[in-house]
Amino acid sequence: MELEKETRTSRFESVYQMAMVNVIFTYGWCNDQLKQVMIPYDITTQQFNILRILRGQHPNPSTINLLKARMLDKMCDASRIVERLVQKGYVKKTVSSKDKRAVDILITKKGLSLLKRIDEEVDLSGMVSPNLTEEEARHLNQLLDKMRG
Repeated sequence: MELEKETRTSRFESVYQMAMVNVIFTYGWCNDQLKQVMIPYDITTQQFNILRILRGQHPNPSTINLLKARMLDKMCDASRIVERLVQKGYVKKTVSSKDKRAVDILITKKGLSLLKRIDEEVDLSGMVSPNLTEEEARHLNQLLDKMRG
């Protein structure tokens, strides 16, 4: 099998263990593909994820807690990533008008412009579509949803 060759593993305890390793291995492959795509835009995959979340919220503000809840990578430090995006001018932070202890986070015009450029120049579907038919991709989505229960 392909996974066994790629991971240099001669056998797995069960088909379920192999499925779990395959999901983790494929996550790494997807992440590497996305990292390569983001290099010309000088942003990380986590920064890209936060910008997309903020664009989805726009024009409403977001909070760090909302970003943490919606991020794909739950292990990353959303506060640090937001600070980097502020430094780059893609995001701005303001004191919340509703709660002076809270901070509102908004994507800037520069951030929206960057995402628009990425949308126009990068075909994220193109990472998968050469290898899977539309029906296979639909089935894969169903299986992954089912796996998470």
